[in-house]
Amino acid sequence: MIGNDTSSQPGKTPEFINGITTYFKGVKSEWGKISWPERRQVVAETLFVIVIVFVFTVSVYLMDIIFKGLLGLIK
Repeated sequence: MIGNDTSSQPGKTPEFINGITTYFKGVKSEWGKISWPERRQVVAETLFVIVIVFVFTVSVYLMDIIFKGLLGLIK
């Protein structure tokens, strides 16, 4: 029926806002419980990841050159 739209009831808005407020209060309380790593640890792990990515990139590039050369021998 027209006019029976229950999704836009005026009584639902404060409930929705209270839910959002409660959610963000919970987020704020949990945020303080996080144990953040030290800056030195973050820098070391970031450098480690960069080195690993570089090593694998070079490895794949070298394998590409090797296979390209081997396949070039086949005529």
